[in-house]
Amino acid sequence: MTELAPYAADAAQTRGRRHHEPTPQGRSDFERDRDRIIHSTAFRRLEYKTQVFVNHEGDLFRTRLTHSLEVAQIGRTIARNLRLNEVLVEAIALAHDLGHTPFGHAGQDELNACMKDYGGFEHNLQSLRVVDLLEERYADFNGLNLCFETREGILKHCSRDNAKTLGEVGERFLSDQRPTLEAQVTNLADEIAYNNHDVDDGLRSGLISLDQLADVSLFARHLAMARERHPDVAGRRLIHEIVRRMINTLVLDLIAQSTENIRAAAPANLDEVRHAPALMAFSPAVAQEQRELKQFLHKHLYRHYQVERMSEKARRIVRELFVAFHDNPALLPPQYQAKAKNDKARTIADYIAGMTDRYAYREYRRLFSIEEM
Repeated sequence: MTELAPYAADAAQTRGRRHHEPTPQGRSDFERDRDRIIHSTAFRRLEYKTQVFVNHEGDLFRTRLTHSLEVAQIGRTIARNLRLNEVLVEAIALAHDLGHTPFGHAGQDELNACMKDYGGFEHNLQSLRVVDLLEERYADFNGLNLCFETREGILKHCSRDNAKTLGEVGERFLSDQRPTLEAQVTNLADEIAYNNHDVDDGLRSGLISLDQLADVSLFARHLAMARERHPDVAGRRLIHEIVRRMINTLVLDLIAQSTENIRAAAPANLDEVRHAPALMAFSPAVAQEQRELKQFLHKHLYRHYQVERMSEKARRIVRELFVAFHDNPALLPPQYQAKAKNDKARTIADYIAGMTDRYAYREYRRLFSIEEM
C-alpha cells in the first residue's frame, strides 16, 4: 500500500463520528464507512435512478449506481497517484448521490420548486440527510454514523443559511475553508465521469452524433488519435476508444496540475490544506476544453427535445405526487404519516427523494389511474 502524504486524510486521525463507536477491528474507520454505504438501502436504490436517460429507456445506459462506481474508480486512480487516501475517496464517491431524486435533475429541480416555501431541496444536503438520519439499520442510532471526513466530502455545496444549521460539518462554508484533498478529488472525478459517460450514452441513444462532437475540441482531438491508431475501427469500438482516451487525458492532466499546485502551496498537514485555495484542478487549457464539452452536452443532449419530453413527464409526476401527499398526508405509507405530523413537507420530500424511477411511476399510477384501484 502506498504511504500516505502528510497532508492526506488519515483514518487513524479522523475527527470522529456523531455517535461514539469503538475503532473497528480488521479495517479502518474509512473502510467501515465505505462498507456501511455499500450495504445501505439508499445505495441499492441507485440502480433504478436516472442519470440522464430514464431507467426503462434501455439497460445499457448509466444509472446513479453505475455512475457512482465509475466515480469511485476514477477517484481512486487519482488518489493513488497523489498519495491520498483511496478508501476515503471511494466512500465519498459511493455516497455522493444517495440523496438524488428519481428522474435525475428534472426530478430534483421540481422537488426543489415544490419545497420553495419549506426550505428548498438540494441533493447534496439530502445525501447527508440520508447518511445522518434517514437510513434505519442500527440499534444505537439513526443513519450510518459516518466519519466527519466522509460526511464533509458528501456535502459538496451548501448555502450559508443551511450551513448554520449543520454544526461542525457546515463550518467550512462559513469560514471559507476547503475540505480534504480526497473530497476535492471526488468532486472532479464526478465531473470527469459524467461528462464522458454522458457523451457515451448520448451517442448510444442517437441523440447526438460523431459529426456534431467533431466540433468539440477535446472530443475532436481524441477522435483523430483513435482513427489514426485504428483506421478500420468504427461503431461502438471507435466510441469506446475515444471516450477512454478522453478520460485518461483528463485524469493525467488533473494529476499533473494538482501535483504542481500542491508543490507550490506546500501544505505540511491536512489543516494547511483546509486553509489553502482549492488545490485539485485541471490545467487552464484542459479546464477550458471541459467547459466546452459541458456546454455542448447542455445544448445538444440535456436540452434535446426527446430528453425534454421525458423530463416534463418526470416533473409532472414529482409535482403531482408532492401536491397529493401535501393536501392529504393520509395517502402516505404509515411510517411517513407519523413523521409528517412533525414536518409534513420535509417528510414528503424524503419519501419522494427516496423513490426509484419505477417506484415513483407506480405511485403516480396508484394515486391517479382508475385502472389501479
